[in-house]
Amino acid sequence: MTKQFIPPKVWTMDSENGGQWASINRPDSGARHQQDLAVGSNPLQLYSLATPNGQKVTIMLEELLQLGVAEAEYDAYLINIGESDQFSSGFVEVNPNSKIPALIDNSGGTPIRVFESGAILLYLAEKFGQLLPKDHVKRTEVMNWLFWLQGSAPYLGGGFGHFYAYAPEKYEYPINRFTMEAKRQLDVLDKQLAKHQFLGGDEYSIADIATWPWYGNVVLNTVYEAAEFLDASSYTNLMRWAKDIEQRKGVQRGRIVNRAWGEEWEQLAERHSAADIDAILNKKP
Repeated sequence: MTKQFIPPKVWTMDSENGGQWASINRPDSGARHQQDLAVGSNPLQLYSLATPNGQKVTIMLEELLQLGVAEAEYDAYLINIGESDQFSSGFVEVNPNSKIPALIDNSGGTPIRVFESGAILLYLAEKFGQLLPKDHVKRTEVMNWLFWLQGSAPYLGGGFGHFYAYAPEKYEYPINRFTMEAKRQLDVLDKQLAKHQFLGGDEYSIADIATWPWYGNVVLNTVYEAAEFLDASSYTNLMRWAKDIEQRKGVQRGRIVNRAWGEEWEQLAERHSAADIDAILNKKP
């Protein structure tokens, strides 16, 4: 029988808690080492990694470029969170929360920092007037789902994904707890998508761009290898949506940016022009 953990009166960090991401888990914030961020020549500078949160922004930027928004050209630099790049002095200056992605907009007279993936999507949508309905009612519905995603994804990633795929030991209680919540969220999405082609209605928007890297990747079995465990194929409307969005050119291009694992044709550590992505995708068999 496992000995029951009794919390101390005052919590202290006595040792790392183990697991794949133990080295980045500490109770203090701020820079841990001095290092400036690289800066390219494009208007937008992105510092990220192709996790679901990182994919949101690179997909958004590639979708904007597909729409002909030339001003959305960007440089994307890899932030290796396993190597604590997010705790460099340069990155902390852009995002004091030390989480990817982080963006700097140098297109105006004064650089503008934008952090938190949902905030970046909204900033870009408003800046370029794309992928966010102008009609008040439609815009509100898209914002409903954008904020739903921002509040729900931590339960999928930090909850279900962590305890199912990354925790050093598997325990029944947290896996059951977060699997139940993950499946409830899948059901929420499936029912919404039974009534609409996209999350916010009949227009592709930042709500879909925010949600696909998390829930689309899960049901398509490209993160956590949990699709069978979650019975993902039973969510037929969600699966239809996930497959449809997977085929979009902007999604196929954006998902590989700042990626440093997987097949050779889906790894692009840094991106400075469209040609960088073309060269990688041309390697696809």
